[in-house]
Amino acid sequence: MKKHITACAFAITTALLGATGASADGIPGMRGHDHTGITVPDMKQALDFFVGVVGCEKAMSFGPISDDKGTLMTDLVGVDARAKIDQVTLVRCGYGSNIEIFQYEAPDQRDLKARNSDIGAFHIALYVDDVGVAKTYLDSKGVATRMGPVPMNDGPIAGQTILYFQAPWGLQLEAISYPKGMAYEKDSKVILWSPKDPAK
Repeated sequence: MKKHITACAFAITTALLGATGASADGIPGMRGHDHTGITVPDMKQALDFFVGVVGCEKAMSFGPISDDKGTLMTDLVGVDARAKIDQVTLVRCGYGSNIEIFQYEAPDQRDLKARNSDIGAFHIALYVDDVGVAKTYLDSKGVATRMGPVPMNDGPIAGQTILYFQAPWGLQLEAISYPKGMAYEKDSKVILWSPKDPAK
């Protein structure tokens, strides 16, 4: 009887924790990062950059997507009901996860041009074998680059070298390399996934 009560108490506690979101187990079945979605002002310009300059490969395109009378766009992706996705294109960049590129039209569309310090801003980092070689190449293509290559010699990120650069429409990107790993790996139980060794 005591075992039965203990089992029931455990089941009720588990159910309550699950219902309130107190469990920290994560999304059931979550396997990893599939893609990052970005919205661009012009799909051709974006593909010229990601495929023609960065070296990603185009996998597929689809669209347009809209709902002239209903609320599909609000319900599906949280945008103005009259917003229209002109085109969606997915590209694959080396051994990394995919990039999903959107070209939208919307009554309330804004051009954010966010800086890295702005809340909600983001950048896309691409692993390269040599940041110095990457900078020389980007400069030759007329891509705006920032200070660098910058080697990190202290703290948990010691071992990496970085360079920030910018797409023609303002998207922030980063070239990063750590061929011998980073200092944090010596003590951390979790090693960050890296496209330089995707199976690790």
